[in-house]
Amino acid sequence: MNRKVRYLCYLHLFIGIGALFGGIAGMLNPHEPLGIPIELLEGSPFSSYFIPSLILFTVIGLGHTLSGITALKNSKYQGYISSVFSWALMIWIVVQCIIIETVDFLHVLYFILGLAGAVLGFMVLFEKRQFPANLFHKGQSL
Repeated sequence: MNRKVRYLCYLHLFIGIGALFGGIAGMLNPHEPLGIPIELLEGSPFSSYFIPSLILFTVIGLGHTLSGITALKNSKYQGYISSVFSWALMIWIVVQCIIIETVDFLHVLYFILGLAGAVLGFMVLFEKRQFPANLFHKGQSL
């Protein structure tokens, strides 16, 4: 396993396991998970943290965990899988900040982690000469 894929593995497992626990916490206590006040959801489409926690658990948690496992198995689709779930994390963070009208350190940190995953995923695609990164190789015709 090359260094980029190993970093992707660690990154995805770190994000995925954290999101699994956060999602479970929100589903088990949807009105104040981990001490987060329900007032943050005022004006949002959600009356509790259950639905956002379910999305966090499935898309971010299971998705990143799956991506970490596929990196361990050195999947030929790793660049695509990493890119998709890294972009999902960045979109998740942006939507969350819009809904709760707040940006804090963890939002910035996880956005940067998502960006790092997307860049590493693209680098894997480039290294394997897979679409769309193959369009950037010298001598490659469209």
